[in-house]
Amino acid sequence: MEFMTNMPIVLASGSPRRKELLGNLGIPFETMPSDVEEDAELVNGDFNDYVQKLAKKKATAVSQIRTDAVIIAADTIVVFGGEVYPKPSSIEQAESFLRTFSSKTHSVFTGVSILGSGLSSVFSVETKVTFKELDDQLIRAYVESGDPMDKAGGYGIQTAGALLVEKVEGDYLNVVGLPLAKLVETLRKEGIVQLKVGE
Repeated sequence: MEFMTNMPIVLASGSPRRKELLGNLGIPFETMPSDVEEDAELVNGDFNDYVQKLAKKKATAVSQIRTDAVIIAADTIVVFGGEVYPKPSSIEQAESFLRTFSSKTHSVFTGVSILGSGLSSVFSVETKVTFKELDDQLIRAYVESGDPMDKAGGYGIQTAGALLVEKVEGDYLNVVGLPLAKLVETLRKEGIVQLKVGE
């Protein structure tokens, strides 16, 4: 599958996972990570609104540099018990996160902002993830692999973190970091990308 676009598309992210996901679709794009602070006001526990604000903040920063392009920015958070679980700052914190999620269901929210060429579109997707009952040996081995340390909530579902998961309700790729189906649906609807099809 391939897409055509009539103007540059810039992914405002340094995430190798988002880059790989978008690249697999055959959409031509460049990357330019946003260096804005990842903070926004959380109002009344509205996590959809929160991630949308974060994504729009990233997109706005890059759009000021790349005025010729359509900017795609995203931000993903893990939420349990009304609290946001960020990238762990230590091995101990990563282990604590995983023990907290053991046998329970948490939510993953990704906000996406598409900005440029007169377009300003923002949306978010929520996916529910239920963990298996995790034993200490599995938690320790996974944390010692180093995989959790650069991932929100302390795990990556697309890597060995898949061994922690019992079930996923909703968009799996949203948990990886980019809800592709909703993103491409929006890009096509707005005329930013068109599918290449045979004559």
